[in-house]
Amino acid sequence: MNTEQGSQHENLDQMSIVELLSGINSEDKSVPLAIEKSLPQIESLTGKVVAILKNGGRIFYIGAGTSGRLGIVDASELPPTYGVEQGLVVGLIAGGDTAIRKAVEFAEDDPEASVYDLKAFDISSQDMVIGIAASGRTPYVVGGLDWCQKNRIATGCIVCNANSAVAAVSDFPVEVITGPEFVTGSTRMKAGTAQKLVLNMISTTAMIKTGHVVGNRMVDMQLTNHKLVDRGTRMVMEQTGKSYDESKSLLLEHKSVRKAVDASQKLE
Repeated sequence: MNTEQGSQHENLDQMSIVELLSGINSEDKSVPLAIEKSLPQIESLTGKVVAILKNGGRIFYIGAGTSGRLGIVDASELPPTYGVEQGLVVGLIAGGDTAIRKAVEFAEDDPEASVYDLKAFDISSQDMVIGIAASGRTPYVVGGLDWCQKNRIATGCIVCNANSAVAAVSDFPVEVITGPEFVTGSTRMKAGTAQKLVLNMISTTAMIKTGHVVGNRMVDMQLTNHKLVDRGTRMVMEQTGKSYDESKSLLLEHKSVRKAVDASQKLE
């Protein structure tokens, strides 16, 4: 596997700090180029995600280690950013919530564990499961996707090796070939960066296409801190022409930029 090949940089332990940083940076520059080559695959997967959401279904991410954590991060950021309900996009990690902060030994090696985790959410053919695995061979991910295919649940994946076991059980595979890591086998680096960027692309596009962005503004974001209240207030000002204080009052009363603007228009 490309992700397990030896680093192209020798004698890391003898490098200076600036040499190490420059080497890591040079490798990281290759990630967007690798993603660009996979844009047709990403488009296909994203199109299916949008269709699932528009039809009332849910999206599940399954992964282990860094890959699992990245899925959880992406899923957890959507409700506050776009105002969607909790549970619309769900991240599942091998080993359960404990594994978010601390590695759970051999959790990823159980192909049945992901099936158990998915069944706990009453998953159905209306939903979709996306496996995230840098290696493309994680049993937790392979087992879950294989079970989904047998039960007519749409599957996709984000992997960093070609012709993998995970891609073989994915209806919409995304293969971003990032190559050897700066530290041999440390897929939390380039592979993890690629997975994060692809997740950003998929979920952001899905939120835009399902109506949670107007123009380029997050009109349904949750007002969970003072910074977001201020941002939302300024968005209401832009849309209504009202003063800062008037806009803030509308925003706090109606709890979202979209509702505040709609209320202002009705008042006029």
